[in-house]
Amino acid sequence: MNISLQSSPINVTDIDAAVGFYRDVLGLEITLDVSYEGNRWVTLGLAGQPGLGLVLFETDAGRSPEDGEALARLVAKGAMPPVILTTPDLDAVYRKVRDAGVDVLEEPTQQEWGPRDFGLRDPSGNMLRIAEAQAAS
Repeated sequence: MNISLQSSPINVTDIDAAVGFYRDVLGLEITLDVSYEGNRWVTLGLAGQPGLGLVLFETDAGRSPEDGEALARLVAKGAMPPVILTTPDLDAVYRKVRDAGVDVLEEPTQQEWGPRDFGLRDPSGNMLRIAEAQAAS
């Protein structure tokens, strides 16, 4: 059996702000921008990983108003599982993120469990970790 990951969802409270962050700050490319029955989702592609995307969904899309509000509160608290990305040049990405005024939670640090990474939050409050990519051996 051959299974691969196609996309991973990220719930956001302001899709335009999220697109600006993931596209303009992190450098992802929009591969799909869909509006349907009052909802919108945007898929962003990852360099070097064709066919894999992060899909931004509004927290209230397809949910009751109560559920949408509850999810928005959880997202804003940073309570959702973190998105973990990698880059070959962690320090350059960190400088770009910091200079863009992004909410940095932790500067680049060599973690005891292995990766050198840093933590940040997107405009909705989602936590992300960006790790230094390990050279192939």
